[in-house]
Amino acid sequence: MKFAILSCLALSLSGNLLFAADPITPTQRIELFNGKDFTGWTFCTNNGADPLKTWTVTNGVIHCTGKPIGYIRTLQSYQNYELDVSWRFTKVAPKADNGGVLIHIQSPDSIWPQCLQVQGKHLHQGDLFLMMGAESKEHKGIDRNTPLPLHGKSAENPVGEWDQVNTICSNNVVISYVNGQWLNQTTECTISNGFVGFQSEGGDMEIRSVTLVPLAGTAK
Repeated sequence: MKFAILSCLALSLSGNLLFAADPITPTQRIELFNGKDFTGWTFCTNNGADPLKTWTVTNGVIHCTGKPIGYIRTLQSYQNYELDVSWRFTKVAPKADNGGVLIHIQSPDSIWPQCLQVQGKHLHQGDLFLMMGAESKEHKGIDRNTPLPLHGKSAENPVGEWDQVNTICSNNVVISYVNGQWLNQTTECTISNGFVGFQSEGGDMEIRSVTLVPLAGTAK
C-alpha cells in the first residue's frame, strides 16, 4: 500500500459532485450494487482518467482493471452495519495483485481519502489500514503505510475463486472476516461512518455482490 497526494476527479453518473450529509444506519438488507450499472456510486480517478475504462459492469458483475489507481464509492454514507462483499481476482501478477474495501470514506474525495481499508492484496485480505490520518487504539504509534496485520494465516481461496469478505462496523470498532474466518479487529477508531467503496490499485478483480446487513438490535 503506497500513499500519494495526486489530482483527483470525482463524478457521479450525472457529472456532479455529490455528498450525502447524514449517514444511514441500515435497518434492513441494502444491496449497494444493483447488478446492472453504477447507480448510487461515484468515482475518483487519478489525473482525471476516464473511470469507465477502469470500472465496468458485465453480466451482473463489476470488473476493475486495477489501472489507473483510484476508487469507486457510494453516494450515501453509512454507519453501524455489516458489509458483505463477494469478489475475486481474475488473475494476479507482480505489482498487479492489489485492491481493497474502503469503509468510512470521508470527503472530500482525494487519492487517497481518509478512511479505513480492509486490504484486498493477494494473500493479505483482512489486513486493516488506517488511511490519511484515521487512527485507532491498536494503530497508535504505527506508520500510516503499515497495516494492522492478519491474526493468523490468509483465508483466501485460490485466484479465480470467489472470496467472501465480511466487515462489521459497530460504532468505533471494525472487525474483519474472510471466508468466515476472523482475521482482524481494531477499536476506538477516530472515524465511525462514511461512504463505502472499492480501491483500484493494480489487481484485476471482479465484484458480484455488495450488501449492507443490519447489526443485531437495528433490524426491523
